Amino acid sequence: ELVTAYAELHHCPTVAWGVVGDDVLAATGSVGDVDEHTVYRIASMTKSFSAAATLWLRDAGVLRLDDPIGWHAPELTNVRSPTADAPPMTIRDLLTMTSGLATDDPWADRHLDLTDDEFDAIVDRGLLVAVPTGTVHEYSNLGYAVLGRVVQRASGRRIQDVVSEELLPALGMRATTWTQPLHGEWAPPLDWRDGGFVDELPPLADGLIAPMGGIWTTVADLARWVTWLDDAYPARDDHDDGPLSRASRREMQTAQRYVGYRTMRGVRCASGYGYGLRVIDDPELGDVITHSGGVPGYGSNMRWVRGRRTAVIALSNSTYAPVTELTAQVLDLVSEQGFIPE
Repeated sequence: ELVTAYAELHHCPTVAWGVVGDDVLAATGSVGDVDEHTVYRIASMTKSFSAAATLWLRDAGVLRLDDPIGWHAPELTNVRSPTADAPPMTIRDLLTMTSGLATDDPWADRHLDLTDDEFDAIVDRGLLVAVPTGTVHEYSNLGYAVLGRVVQRASGRRIQDVVSEELLPALGMRATTWTQPLHGEWAPPLDWRDGGFVDELPPLADGLIAPMGGIWTTVADLARWVTWLDDAYPARDDHDDGPLSRASRREMQTAQRYVGYRTMRGVRCASGYGYGLRVIDDPELGDVITHSGGVPGYGSNMRWVRGRRTAVIALSNSTYAPVTELTAQVLDLVSEQGFIPE
């Protein structure tokens, strides 16, 4: 009932949702003719996948997080902070949104298919660095495109390929891709305009900016993703079967940079940014890990109570569908019913 009312209020043509409990997809539902196996584009939720791939390469000894980006991609040495006393931009800065690169919403959402040559032309003209590197959190989609270029130069592999070859098969995420599905079980991109739903622009292809927001997936596959990330807690001695170590997964879910206070469902919470994930200090639930996503035609969110095996996922197919508030309300409902373990 909560999801149905929310979808009607916010003009979401479809919503596929799921609640993960005790490492399984315990409850699912939908608004519209979709289910937990319907494919949506998840936009910036992709960043956690790109961050995990970068840490996988770090753990393999291919790169270090504190490497200046120019060490691996010399063409990026002219990306400079606005002050001479700022340190060199590093891979860690890109992961944590502390590079200083200017916030670029919604420009990046409309350039997911950027080619290498187009990216090089942008770099040649000079990237806009809004604040000195390492000083504050400045959310930059382009920063994850720069991360993709650095990773490719360091490893000889695109972030997309590391995700597809090293992470997804090991987790059984067979419905998760970087390209638009060819089958009919996907939600087409729509938008609400002038009192009705209209077709959005065709989805953009997998390009250089895709590490910030290009993945297509399902509620069922995302349940595997959040379960695997949360399984890093607690730290313990038993066998660690990867494909990314529990220590590195915990590192992703640890606030690396303070962001400030955010208000969600009327509750004001301190928040930080890890690696491709937001960390929220919720006064009622404790540490909540989350990330939203939005591109033309889609809006999405995933959130879970860290270390307590409980998560909520919601995907919709309207432009920037505001489902972040929805998952927060559903998680509150699950908590009120006593389903979150202590």
